[in-house]
Amino acid sequence: MEDLKFEQKRTLSRAEAAALVKALATALEGGEKVELELGPGVLTMQVPDTVRSEVEVEVEDGEIELEIELSWATASARATASQPEPSEPSEPDE
Repeated sequence: MEDLKFEQKRTLSRAEAAALVKALATALEGGEKVELELGPGVLTMQVPDTVRSEVEVEVEDGEIELEIELSWATASARATASQPEPSEPSEPDE
């Protein structure tokens, strides 16, 4: 089950597509809190200092598809992962 999913599909001019990518790049450079205007609303995300990336290009049926995917763990998942696991009590030496 997904915690949240936002999807927006629209046709853009090349200049509008460039502006969208620039806005995302500027937001990522600005710090951990990323705000991106998408249509009538603003999408706000917390992004850590490092992210995983995937770039995929497909050419099929006369169409080129370019996907740039960035992914990272949520803040709660990062906090859980950084907590040390409890250790088992050691046996006393005999």
